[in-house]
Amino acid sequence: MWGKQLKYTDWRRNYVFRMMLIDAVIVIWAVVGAHVIRFGLEDHSLPGGTPYILVTVFLPCAWWLMLHAWGSREPRIMGSGPDEFKRVLAASLWLFGALAIVSYAFQMDLARGYVGIAFPIGAIGLIAGRWILRQHLAVARAKGSHNFSLLLVGGPRAVGHLAESLRRSPQAGYTPIGAYLQGSADRVLDEVPDLPIYGGDPTAAGILDAVRNCDADAVAITAGIHLPPKTIRQLGWDLAAANIGMIVAPALTDIAGPRIHTQQVAGLPLIHVTTPKLEGGKRVAKRAFDLVGAGLLVIFLSPLFAVLALLTKASSPGPIFYTQERVGVRGRTFNMVKFRSMIVNADAQLAGLLDAQGTADKPLFKVENDPRITPVGRVLRKYSLDELPQLFNVLLGNMSLVGPRPQRDGEVALYDDAAKRRLYVQPGMSGLWQVSGRSNLTWEESIRLDLYYVENWSLITDIGILFKTAKAVLASQGAV
Repeated sequence: MWGKQLKYTDWRRNYVFRMMLIDAVIVIWAVVGAHVIRFGLEDHSLPGGTPYILVTVFLPCAWWLMLHAWGSREPRIMGSGPDEFKRVLAASLWLFGALAIVSYAFQMDLARGYVGIAFPIGAIGLIAGRWILRQHLAVARAKGSHNFSLLLVGGPRAVGHLAESLRRSPQAGYTPIGAYLQGSADRVLDEVPDLPIYGGDPTAAGILDAVRNCDADAVAITAGIHLPPKTIRQLGWDLAAANIGMIVAPALTDIAGPRIHTQQVAGLPLIHVTTPKLEGGKRVAKRAFDLVGAGLLVIFLSPLFAVLALLTKASSPGPIFYTQERVGVRGRTFNMVKFRSMIVNADAQLAGLLDAQGTADKPLFKVENDPRITPVGRVLRKYSLDELPQLFNVLLGNMSLVGPRPQRDGEVALYDDAAKRRLYVQPGMSGLWQVSGRSNLTWEESIRLDLYYVENWSLITDIGILFKTAKAVLASQGAV
């Protein structure tokens, strides 16, 4: 939880100022544009005689202020996560809902065309403007600027895990610059690499001294350190007085926001974590989405299927399609179909190639610079065109458009208990593994992403992954 204030630096003030300016331009453009489209340049009035021009002047001002009132410009939601977009949309909906109520109560009879043009244009424009600003911020953060600097407080393992997670997502804008550990600060700890270590008795004064020494913007408190409630409360007061933020990072790994609910009980913020269940209506919704999406794609891509089939047949002797047994939901096997991208009998050479590169005991059977791939197959794989026939697997119910990566029996045989959880849902044509690096990922990273998907599934997540998949495929990121 953040303290009452944040230590603003120039980049945050400038970023918020640009955001306010862009918001103003967009809402004025949307409302004035709606006025011109609906009424032209002639004078029009409401039934009571109030000129529409007054509404056109009032509405952008109210919209701009509503965006501020709903906290859509708070620094802590900049650059990462959906909260900023949700607040922009919520502020817009509340404003136009209130406008509709006032119009009905006072019989103002606002022109539906006027409102029907202003609201969607403005809402879409605001979200697009925030998205463009976010891309600029992401570029700056990737270069190491425009970040919140954090002092991490906790045990060695918890601090190390938090530091690694934050470094893995630089677009979130949190940069660890120091670690405060209970006990001696002279210890060399493998769990906390590349961070100055402060230590001593876990007191509010000691932590505040460490904050001053490393010049942190905020303190992130995680697990593994003994801080009594009174100490945390005093620390919050001291940090707020110094304009330093305070964040509590509980030891909850790979839990998505919709599964976390906070309830105040006797002054205590209790965190409830719901159990993920892909059943009932959710299962029906996912299956319906798969059927509609895969069906439309097969229809629209049928000319491409014909061209790729001819190229595959002409590339080397052998069949057009290649089928391989893969492990699906609950361990059930199925035949996954692809355009053939390798020479005939390529599977018989796999074991020898894995032995040669020393990865026969790894659960991810990938061969570097695979000599079995045909020239046409290399292009098909680069842009994932070889995987298009898996749309028929989706229609048959063996796969989903989005899910964990489908793997072979030999790979599944090497699973540990954690990895087996990825078999709880249908494997997918795409997934977090594909939009996060594809074959550039290690086995551990692939499993972590798949388990995150299984634990936090939602239809919105699937749609987002599909959009990112198109971008990753066109950029041929991590293709093999």
